[in-house]
Amino acid sequence: MLEAFLPTVGGFAILLFLLALRMPIGLSLIAVAFFGIALETNLRAAMGSVARLPYELATNWSFSAVPMFLLMGFIASESGLTRGLFSATRVLLARLPGNLACASVLASALFAAASGSSVATASAMARIAIPEMLRRGYDQGLASGAVAAAGTLGSLIPPSILMVLYGVYADVSIGALFLAGILPGILSVVIYLGMIIIRCIRNPSLAGEGTDFVEERLPLWMVLRDITPLPLLAAIVMGSISFGFATPTEAGALGALGAILISLLMGTFRLPVFMTALRQTAITFTSIFIIVIGGALLTRFVAVAGLNTALTQLFADSLLGPIGLIILVSILYIILGMFIDSIGLLLLTAPLILPMANAAGVDLIWFGIILIKLLEIGLITPPVGLNIFVIQSTMKGAIPMPAIFRGVTWFITMDLVTLVILVAFPAITLWLPSLLN
Repeated sequence: MLEAFLPTVGGFAILLFLLALRMPIGLSLIAVAFFGIALETNLRAAMGSVARLPYELATNWSFSAVPMFLLMGFIASESGLTRGLFSATRVLLARLPGNLACASVLASALFAAASGSSVATASAMARIAIPEMLRRGYDQGLASGAVAAAGTLGSLIPPSILMVLYGVYADVSIGALFLAGILPGILSVVIYLGMIIIRCIRNPSLAGEGTDFVEERLPLWMVLRDITPLPLLAAIVMGSISFGFATPTEAGALGALGAILISLLMGTFRLPVFMTALRQTAITFTSIFIIVIGGALLTRFVAVAGLNTALTQLFADSLLGPIGLIILVSILYIILGMFIDSIGLLLLTAPLILPMANAAGVDLIWFGIILIKLLEIGLITPPVGLNIFVIQSTMKGAIPMPAIFRGVTWFITMDLVTLVILVAFPAITLWLPSLLN
């Protein structure tokens, strides 16, 4: 067993060192895995893996869903389907204490579901929502924390790129993962909103000393026009999967087509918009594909070294059980999530934790949702949570970093509450997938 641990531990140490030097994670994964395979076998085997794995991934039908969902999100964003979300949600939630913070959470959740990018969501909503909240006298921590935390929900609310990648690596149904993420995503939003409302009732100064309740004059049809496109796109994607009309890849294509048709109906679709969306899709997918290749090579390295077998045996001999595994993985993800982006972290750790999950006998659909929730927490965990720095950079230093840290702490606590609920009640995650079956 020691023979399996030594080369892989050395490889992971080198990998973390390269990441600390700010090397691109995809190239770091490929380099460490390539030389690891070469040392464990021979150079020809390593060259063969590098030649074969990209082709295998490119021809994987499930993986081809990724560019489709990226294209759907970029078309929705570039054609302005997400532009009026904050205005619409603030009208819908105008009577709630802390309504602007609540509207930020709901608008960010809807935006994130279409964009699929936590960073893009946090940056976009920071420019729109945070200045308005600060102008109304909102607490800086509440304003920045709401946007930073809600931006992470795109990973959990389907369609989700992380779910596609996890489904490919864990060999589980991507459609089932999409369905499994719906109720946990809604639960996260509800818990965020509940916390904001309770805090603003107990301390009205957080919402600007009563300046929160503002009469809005927008007619209902304008509110519905701004908020309907994204739920409609989600319904197209999830409905086609749930009723068996389409695979996740085909559903992604339907979603992209739906985004084009909706933007045409709203008069916002232009050829330059479409070309920009195509270019952004190509650039983003290329970077993801390089990381995925590195993750696949790392999985091959771990298998060649025998670490997956060793970890499975080690976990089977231990007395940790599924809850112990969740605790260990939670600590690992929260720490590494402060330094590594969510896609890179998932692909970096999948070769290590999936064998242990299989040994523990846990449901891989439920386990995948737990992992994705942990990835979300890592994005807002001080001192290096990525979304925190996105907010600080977007606001150009207008909100001091300690205030952002203070604000996200409340949302991290709520995320941990959500995580405990999902672990204690797996039926929340597994009920909708059971209907699919």
